[in-house]
Amino acid sequence: MSALRVHGGPDAQGVPLHDFSTNSNVCGPCPQALAAVQAADAARYPDAAYTELRVQLAAWHGVAPERVLLAGSASEFIFRISAWVQQQGGHSVWLPPQHYGDYASAAQAWGLSRVAQAQDAPLAWACDPSSPLGQAQGGLAELVTAAPVVVLDRAYEPLRLSAALALTQEQLLRVWQLWTPNKALGLTGVRAAYVIAPLGALEAVGQLERLAPSWLVGAHGVALLQAWTQPEVQAWLQQSLATLREWKARQLAVCEALGWTCLPGNANYFCARPDVQGEALTQALAVLRAQGIKLRDTTSFGLPGHVRLGVLAPQAQDALQQAWMSVRAQERTST
Repeated sequence: MSALRVHGGPDAQGVPLHDFSTNSNVCGPCPQALAAVQAADAARYPDAAYTELRVQLAAWHGVAPERVLLAGSASEFIFRISAWVQQQGGHSVWLPPQHYGDYASAAQAWGLSRVAQAQDAPLAWACDPSSPLGQAQGGLAELVTAAPVVVLDRAYEPLRLSAALALTQEQLLRVWQLWTPNKALGLTGVRAAYVIAPLGALEAVGQLERLAPSWLVGAHGVALLQAWTQPEVQAWLQQSLATLREWKARQLAVCEALGWTCLPGNANYFCARPDVQGEALTQALAVLRAQGIKLRDTTSFGLPGHVRLGVLAPQAQDALQQAWMSVRAQERTST
């Protein structure tokens, strides 16, 4: 059996009591979006062409419906477009120094070798705010012109707490924009995503659609994406961002008080270097997990010795602080 990919969230030990390991909006689930998902008609197929949904998403983004491509999830599209690039004769991919593991997994699955320079690859990946750091991706404007196919993963754009994307509207017309609203709405269990294709890429859209199975998004995913465009849902999201800014500032202070080095970022999560390293850090994270507190080890992102923490409510922050102090006290006692 092949090794399982590393992800945050529930695991073999169940649902963590305090789950810092995912970047879902802790203020969620969004009540209006949840109600829409619960009211979805699961007794019938969705429209196989997703006609109404495409129109709604296109109107919300101000693009032609033909540029909207549905996806089962961000990960599904990551694998599909990697397959398409290979089908078109591509043999390589460019990845950011730290990145979501499925970019590399999809490249490996389809025989795309990683190259050091984006101009040498037919496919390049970008993510802003980045994962796992939540920072602006350096050289983004230059990347847009470097590779024939650039996918901008905008999973965390709706959860941006500061700064702004460093691309003009004209530059955005040249990239594939991958959107996954379930994180922002606190409904990550509903798998649904969509892509805004570059201007003039309709032939590629058709080819990518032919690579997808029928009914790619189920009734609940359709309901989620339709709710995403509604004014009351967007209003709820904006209100949640204000709360997340306050909680993030508090959580940063908690981590710094523990002696951790926190890295800057613009989203509802950040990375930190704890005050222990190596095997001691691995053991400490295991002890925390046994107590119902889960953090995301960022080694699989290419950032060893650090953890990524989604912003949680003050109660969870206090639980983390107390548990970590207890772990460190036990270490000192045993040495």
